[in-house]
Amino acid sequence: MKVVILAGGLGTRLSEYTESMPKPMVSIGGKPILWHIMKSYAKFGHTDFNIALGYKAEMIKEYFVNYKSLNSDFTIDLGTGNLTSHSSDDVDWKVTLVQTGLNSMTGGRIKRMKPFINNEPFLLTYGDGVSNINIESLINFHKSHGKMVTVSAVHPGARFGELDLRDDKVKTFKEKPQTTQGWINGGYFVIQPEFLDLIDGDFSILEQEPLERVAKLGELMAYRHHGFWHCMDTKRDRDSLEEMWRLGSPPWLNTSSQ
Repeated sequence: MKVVILAGGLGTRLSEYTESMPKPMVSIGGKPILWHIMKSYAKFGHTDFNIALGYKAEMIKEYFVNYKSLNSDFTIDLGTGNLTSHSSDDVDWKVTLVQTGLNSMTGGRIKRMKPFINNEPFLLTYGDGVSNINIESLINFHKSHGKMVTVSAVHPGARFGELDLRDDKVKTFKEKPQTTQGWINGGYFVIQPEFLDLIDGDFSILEQEPLERVAKLGELMAYRHHGFWHCMDTKRDRDSLEEMWRLGSPPWLNTSSQ
């Protein structure tokens, strides 16, 4: 399946970094968090990436244009310009980079990716969160129920979109409640292409009307992920992920058995 990653937001709560770079380019262990997310999909053979860009899109484009030189040892002959690579991070990824508007909201960015999805089911996640979710199990779950959308439900604190679950069916979708704790929207979606018809335009927020609408239709299911999940909303979040990397064997690289 194609993988769509939302990478266009302003990331204002991480302003210590995002004043100078887009949030998905903030590094963990010397690599952008976007790279870590892509690795988690590539592990399961999903290497056709479609990145929805917006804020400071040129920095993400430059990273991938220069990916080979940034991730290899090489010798360059300044007289001829010839470059000889000695070792590299060999990846077989296909990366499509799409400007989806500076001011577009999450739903609008997904809608703008429609020409690149080819009317097929696709994987979707945010460009600021890592997990050890088992992508193969997630896809199998989605295929088993035959509904329009699967969202991965995770169990951290209560500052994200909360899911009211009844036997894995999402009964209601509440965007970022402040008073309760339970299963929350962890990203890592599997989506049927007809969902795009429920998104009105650039200013549509995925986590509001589109997902609320499919929940009311009984077409939104939750894959319960009991393993590791961590977003990077603040400097504290970023520092926590960096510390996990520094200690070795970061948990998002160890796939859940779910």
